[in-house]
Amino acid sequence: MNPKDQLMLSSFTLPNGVELKNRIVMAPMTNFSSNPDGTVSDAEVSYYARRSSGVSMVITACTYVTPNGKGFPGEFAGDRNDMIPSLGRLAKAIKDQGAKAILQIFHGGRMCPPHLVPNGEIVSAGDVPAERGDVSTEEPEIKPRALSEAEVDEMIHAFGETTRRAIEAGYDGIELHGANGYLIQQFFSPHSNRRDDRFGGSLEKRMTFPLAVVDEVKKVVEKHATSPFIVGYRFSPEEPETPGITMGDTLKLVDALAEKDLDYLHVSLGDFFSKPRRGVENLNKTRIHYLLETIRDRVPLIGVGSIYSAEDARKAFETGIPLLALGRELLIDPDWVQKVAEGKENEIETKLNKQKQRELVIPDPLWNVIIQTPGWVPGV
Repeated sequence: MNPKDQLMLSSFTLPNGVELKNRIVMAPMTNFSSNPDGTVSDAEVSYYARRSSGVSMVITACTYVTPNGKGFPGEFAGDRNDMIPSLGRLAKAIKDQGAKAILQIFHGGRMCPPHLVPNGEIVSAGDVPAERGDVSTEEPEIKPRALSEAEVDEMIHAFGETTRRAIEAGYDGIELHGANGYLIQQFFSPHSNRRDDRFGGSLEKRMTFPLAVVDEVKKVVEKHATSPFIVGYRFSPEEPETPGITMGDTLKLVDALAEKDLDYLHVSLGDFFSKPRRGVENLNKTRIHYLLETIRDRVPLIGVGSIYSAEDARKAFETGIPLLALGRELLIDPDWVQKVAEGKENEIETKLNKQKQRELVIPDPLWNVIIQTPGWVPGV
C-alpha cells in the first residue's frame, strides 16, 4: 500500500457508532435491471455482490416509497410489505461481502414517466413541469398535479414505512434521496414548489417537507431498529433553472440538516471539484469547500464526482472530506479498493473495457444504457 493511501483505507466511525472499514463508498446508481414485478433480479444481486467486497458501504439504486413514485423502468420496489423478502436478498448479498448495505429511498415526483405510475398521473410539490428531461423523463412536457396537504402528510409517512421495511429486510441503513430533481428536492426548489401553504413559500417553508421526512425516518428508526441504523441524506447543490436552488439556498438547508443528528450527508456532483454557479460570494471556491465550511464537522460529508484513479481520490481527501463515493469507476473496475490496498494502483482500469461485460457482472439493461450514452462512462 502506498503510504499516501493510509487515510482513505483507514476505518471511520459514523455518529451512531457504526464503524466503516475504510472511507470508500459505492455511490448509488440506477441500473434498470429489476424484475417487472418490482422484485430484485438475480442479475442485480450478482452485480452488487461483485462490487461489495472492497468498499465499506454500498448505497443501492433508489427504491420508490409509493406506487406513483417509480422513476425508472427496471427499478426495484420498496412501497409494500411483500417486497421485504426481495429487499432482503439484496441486503444479504452486499453484507455477505463485508460492506454495510444502505437502501436509497425516493419518490420521483414530476420526473416519473407517466407509463410507470398508476393512471399515468404525475404528482409533485406543484403543477410546474420539469424543464429538463433526463433518462427517467420521457415526456417532460407532462404537467404534474400538486399534492394536497393531506397527501403530503401521507407521503412523509410513506418514507417512514419504507424505512421500516429496510430495517426488517436487514439493511444497515437508508439514504434519503433529496437530490437530482426528485420529489424531496422538488419541495425545496423554488422552481417546482410554488405552494402557499405550510409546505411552500419562503426558503424556510420549502425546507418543511425535507426536514419532516428526516424527522419521520428518525422516529421510525428509534421505534423499530434494534441496533444502530444509519440514516443519510443526499442532496444536489444547485439547479440551473430560474428560479432554482442556488448554492446559498443549499448551504441553509445543509445547515439545518447538520442539526438533525444524521449519520452522513451526501452531495450529488458530477465533478468533485466543481464550483458554484450562483448564490455565494466567491464563485472560485469549490462547492465542497463551501459545504465543509458550513457543516463544521457536525456531520460527515460524502463527496463524489469523476473520481477514477487513486491520485484523484488522494486529491479529493486533501480537501478534508471524510468519506468518498465512487460510482462510474466501480462499473469500470469493481476491484478498485483492493488494488489500492495491495499497492497495485497502476493496474486500476479507468476506462470501460467494452469486451468485458460478463467479467464485470453488469446486467444487460444497464450495459445497454451505458453503451447508448456515449461520454457517461469513460471508454464509451
